[in-house]
Amino acid sequence: METSYTLKKDFEYRHRNPYHDKLENYAHFVMRDREAETFSGKWNKEVFQNDHPIAAEIGTGFGHFMLDYCRDHPAINFVGLDYRFKRSWQLAKRIHRMNLTNIRYLRARGERLHFIFGPKEVDDVFFFFPDPWPKKRQRKKRLFQSPLLESVHRVLKPGGKFFIKTDHDHYASWMVAHFENDPRWVVTLQTNDLWNEHLGHFLTDYVTKFEKIFLAQKVPIKAFVLQKKETGGPR
Repeated sequence: METSYTLKKDFEYRHRNPYHDKLENYAHFVMRDREAETFSGKWNKEVFQNDHPIAAEIGTGFGHFMLDYCRDHPAINFVGLDYRFKRSWQLAKRIHRMNLTNIRYLRARGERLHFIFGPKEVDDVFFFFPDPWPKKRQRKKRLFQSPLLESVHRVLKPGGKFFIKTDHDHYASWMVAHFENDPRWVVTLQTNDLWNEHLGHFLTDYVTKFEKIFLAQKVPIKAFVLQKKETGGPR
């Protein structure tokens, strides 16, 4: 699969992009490439310097969920990551203006989650509206595959939750096929129409930029919450 190299420990980021250097202006809360991986297992002690719960978002996009959630939950240590350069720089500027001290923002790949965090280090993981790669020949590029599910399970604490939303019907079915027979998870929410079937659920408290567009188009939002079984552990 295309992501195989990114899953290797010795993976190195390669790029020539001016926004990489611009992000250094926000080094007090932004980490680039593999910088965050040096804190695996030590996020509370060495980065946030507190014992608050840790939440991570894979693919922060334009940051609507991350910024609103962190403003409402100052006692949550939030680690957001995305791979787009210009969007990351623009979001870093917004974080700086809002002076949200409970955020660390990573310009990094979601496939590296199990290198970024140690086993059982994270309380919640959020994964909202990932690129569906809709064409059949593109599906190997989808981030939600067995390696990602393995990584999320590894970094979550027992009882930790994996929150997922997508607008794409086939991607939703693809996701279900990956987790429905996995005995390590308890599925606490599975819906093909979140806003009509579960209005008032936590996942309707925060709306991303893409979600607003889909709702305006009357596209049903598919959502899942997977909870790591209490007896679960790293594999």
